[in-house]
Amino acid sequence: MSEKKLVRVRDVMKNEFDMVDGKMTVKDVLKTMKHIETKSLLVKKRHEDDEYGMVLLSDIAKHVLAKDRSPDRVNIYEIMSKPVISVRPGMDIRYCARLFDRFGLSRAPVIDGGEVVGIISFTDMVLHGLVEIE
Repeated sequence: MSEKKLVRVRDVMKNEFDMVDGKMTVKDVLKTMKHIETKSLLVKKRHEDDEYGMVLLSDIAKHVLAKDRSPDRVNIYEIMSKPVISVRPGMDIRYCARLFDRFGLSRAPVIDGGEVVGIISFTDMVLHGLVEIE
């Protein structure tokens, strides 16, 4: 029986992502967003003992667009999720997929040594990782 190849989060994660300040407005963040394909924004820590936050584009749709709120008047910290569940770059993507399923996640920051090094999604795991496992 052949062994399946181990595919790790670092092998399929996106290395480029948008890191924003929680005090920025939704409008400002959307104007400066460079990596739309991640469908998310990571929110910087305010200090060393703080945690990272995350805002999905779907959060903006639900909390700003659907509620007819002005993107000029809504700050990111008002709609972000914090703290976020993160994963290690060395994690097997099969365990990462189980974690996402168990906690209802669609994406998560990849943290190494206390710093965000990437972002991983179900899409990344399936489209890039599943093919490599076979």
